[in-house]
Amino acid sequence: MSALKKKKVKAPAKKSRAPLKPVRRVAVKPKVSKAKARSENLKPVVARVASKVPAHVLAVVKALDDKKAESIRVLELGQLSSVADYMIIATGNSDPHLRALRIEVERALDEAGSSARGTESQKESGWTVVDGFDVVVHVFRPDVRENYSMESLWKDGLDLSVKDLLKV
Repeated sequence: MSALKKKKVKAPAKKSRAPLKPVRRVAVKPKVSKAKARSENLKPVVARVASKVPAHVLAVVKALDDKKAESIRVLELGQLSSVADYMIIATGNSDPHLRALRIEVERALDEAGSSARGTESQKESGWTVVDGFDVVVHVFRPDVRENYSMESLWKDGLDLSVKDLLKV
């Protein structure tokens, strides 16, 4: 029975409360998401970068826009990739539209003085790639673009405004 003795627990002593000090109110700044803060900080940078984009990249963007490519994105990869400095991603409506966009991209590169180094396109794959040495152009059908999600693979690249590039 000695091993089962209960220990007495003492109640904590009551503390005397000091009078409360007045609270100083501070204005709270609204929180801004990191993505929004990053995009706001990059706006002047994007305008400067758009003016430094090579002529053949601008020619490709304009050619894609003229041939009604949808959701055109231009990513400046810079030091992120040893493969290319720029990646252009666009959407075509059908396989014939993809073929027309590929031909127009090759023509735009040739006219700008930078020929296409290679092209990869398989029948009915929904994806066409044109390698312009320092620019790689990916043209997808909508379902294939969603499946591969190239934008998320290269999310660290600087996303250039197509509207600004078309104005240059």
